[in-house]
Amino acid sequence: MADALVRAVALRRGDVEDFATYPFSIPAIATLDELALDPAVTFFVGENGSGKSTLVEAIAVAAGFNAEGGSRHVRMTTRSSESPLHRHLRLVRGTRKIRDGYFLRAESFFNVATYLDRMRMEPGGGRALAPYGGKSLHDQSHGESFIALLKNRFGPNGFYILDEPEAALSLRGVLALMRRMRDLVAEGAQFVVSTHSPVLLGFPDATIYALSDEGIKQTSFDASEVVALTRSFLENREQFLRHLFDDD
Repeated sequence: MADALVRAVALRRGDVEDFATYPFSIPAIATLDELALDPAVTFFVGENGSGKSTLVEAIAVAAGFNAEGGSRHVRMTTRSSESPLHRHLRLVRGTRKIRDGYFLRAESFFNVATYLDRMRMEPGGGRALAPYGGKSLHDQSHGESFIALLKNRFGPNGFYILDEPEAALSLRGVLALMRRMRDLVAEGAQFVVSTHSPVLLGFPDATIYALSDEGIKQTSFDASEVVALTRSFLENREQFLRHLFDDD
């Protein structure tokens, strides 16, 4: 692909009043300057609290999406909890125009589904669910609703931000997500994804950034901690568990 829809995300460091306050005190955010995004797929990985969800949320809000998820047309607030980071981010756009987009946030997708059901009942809102397959997302399992969203709502030349999408998916579901991502990338889509899934990280030729107490740095699939730990567990489960449960 010649150019990314969003080429990079930059922190306006001069606008930050105090790097000792949250979320700027998070090492990965504190050291952020300008971070290049892959034209196809960029992954953020790291332990809980490393800042990956905070960063993808800020990218999503800076791109015009609702903090709780959805398309740019979704306007709802169940509980305003987003960090102020988005106000200090600048998205470096590419030459291609963004034709579509979506922020899929696993933890608040229930709220988006409720919003869509409510919109369907409003005057003129009878087709609110058409882009989602025509069926209420609440009438499906969490994983099924995710897959319905991916198949029906996501399209070409879109900028898609996914926050831990594997949370609702089985292994087969994760593989289905990867296949759909590949098809959409071939049609000009770009993905930014935070994840704990070693399988999802296996998406070919993706750019992977690891967030830690040392900041944020690019890594490879094999060098990422979640892949190394998973491989160690699967290759010798008994020894791994003996070491884990050893009280000495």
